[in-house]
Amino acid sequence: MRQIIAVVRPHLAERVLETLKRAPLEALTVSEVKGYGRQKSYLDEYQETEFSEAFLPKVEITMWVDDSRYEETLEKVVAAARSGRIGDGKVFTLPVEVFQ
Repeated sequence: MRQIIAVVRPHLAERVLETLKRAPLEALTVSEVKGYGRQKSYLDEYQETEFSEAFLPKVEITMWVDDSRYEETLEKVVAAARSGRIGDGKVFTLPVEVFQ
């Protein structure tokens, strides 16, 4: 089993979740988070919000998927979350052991 963690822009989160409705997931969680990456120098674009010169709002979507469907699910997440601009987010994957 694999864990996929996608940290995406809030306005793209709904698109990612809509894509995942048809994905063969074992489980899924969604959290509102704040952070920044390489786009630090672009924070001036957010001057009129409370996040000016601080952390930017993101949505963290964590899902667990069977190894056989992992690549297919990962491709769907990346395609739904990518806008091509700096700050789109990150996707991390981890192997998971299930204890019963």
